[in-house]
Amino acid sequence: MNRPDQLSSSDPADWPVAPGWQPLVDDFFAGIVGQKLRSFLRERLDAGAVIFPPQPLRALELTPPEDVRVVILGQDPYHGRGQAEGLAFSVAPGVALPPSLRNIFKELQRDLGAPPPPFPNPGGSLVKWATHGVLLLNTCLTVEEGQPASHSGRGWEVLTDAVIRHVSDGEKPVVFMLWGSHAQSKRALIDIGLHKVLMSNHPSPLSALRPPAPFIGCGHFGEARAWREARRAGD
Repeated sequence: MNRPDQLSSSDPADWPVAPGWQPLVDDFFAGIVGQKLRSFLRERLDAGAVIFPPQPLRALELTPPEDVRVVILGQDPYHGRGQAEGLAFSVAPGVALPPSLRNIFKELQRDLGAPPPPFPNPGGSLVKWATHGVLLLNTCLTVEEGQPASHSGRGWEVLTDAVIRHVSDGEKPVVFMLWGSHAQSKRALIDIGLHKVLMSNHPSPLSALRPPAPFIGCGHFGEARAWREARRAGD
């Protein structure tokens, strides 16, 4: 029997998304790449693979396209049991903070001079961010237990690139936070004339303090807030 923290179905109909995302998701899974991805997931599940998270499209469920104010890009879900909840960098309630998320909270506190916002369940769940317009999008949306990047290149990137383009093509200015080289490789998908793009090293302890663009001290949270406030004042 599958645990509640792992994927149990390869049918996109079992993965709810906000109505504004539905046509994009339907088009993807109706195409060749989407069909191959479904077949791959079904084969891995039938082989007994433990795949996370249980709801791969949760970011698209909690943050409708019309509500997106900020996009934070991750790479793929956490690969430990009980961690991934379908949102980039977020962990399920009660799970110890991973090092990258700990650094995100550290920079948030350093930059804005306040502790991280409270959550219904103290810890590292970023559901509240997602429901307030922060699209926490991994570029690959599933992973196998203990095998980071195990589903990379299987098709998810085609869908998530389409999501990034959809946000970029919208009329509403959005802040994109691209941390690390993987996220920064998506910069070409973004209309930099309309949107604010902030880039730094990844928040991982391996790079958070290193040049050329340390994450700790980047000031992205304050810069994003100031930019959005300036845009509102000009409306």
